[in-house]
Amino acid sequence: MIRSLLGFLPWIAYAVIATSDNWRYGAIAGLAIAVAVTLADRRAGKKWDEMVIESSAVGFFAVITLISFVDPDSPLVRYGPALVNAWLALTTWGSLAVRKPFTLGIARGMAPPEVWDTPLFYRVNAVISTVWGAAFTIAAVTLAILLHGSPHATVAVVTIKVASFVIPGVFTARYPKAVAARHAS
Repeated sequence: MIRSLLGFLPWIAYAVIATSDNWRYGAIAGLAIAVAVTLADRRAGKKWDEMVIESSAVGFFAVITLISFVDPDSPLVRYGPALVNAWLALTTWGSLAVRKPFTLGIARGMAPPEVWDTPLFYRVNAVISTVWGAAFTIAAVTLAILLHGSPHATVAVVTIKVASFVIPGVFTARYPKAVAARHAS
C-alpha cells in the first residue's frame, strides 16, 4: 500500500513547491519525481496498468513544465492546485470510461490471482476509482472557484487538497474489507 502511494509523490511535491512565484520549480520537481518513480517501478517489474497515476503524472508535469517556461506569466499559474485535481479527475474518469479503473492494477498487486477476474473484484475497484474521481472533481471545481475569488486563501487550498487525498484514501483502505466481510457471511 505504501509503495502505491509513491505514485502521488510528484503531485504532492508540486503542491508544496509550486507557488505563484516558483511554479517552474514545482513543475520541474514534479516531472523529475514522476519520471524517477515511473522508471523505478518499471525496473521493479510493475505493469503499466499498475502505474496509471504515475504515467499520468509524467504527462501532466511535462505539459506544465513546458507551459511554465514558454509562458511564465500564464493565467494558469493561479489555478495550479485546481489543475492538478482536474487532471487527476480526468485520468480517473478516463480509466473508468475504458473499463480499466486506475485502482485495478494496484489492487492486483495486493490480491490473490484467483479473484482478479471476478465481477466483485472489478466492482470494488470501480467503486473505489469512482470515489477518487468524485473527490478529485469536487476539489478541482472548489479550488477553481476559491482561487478565482480568493487567490491567497492558502489554508483553505491546503485543506481541500489534503481532503481530496485523505478521504478517498481512507475509503480505499476500508471499503474492500467491508465488502469482504459482507461476502464472507
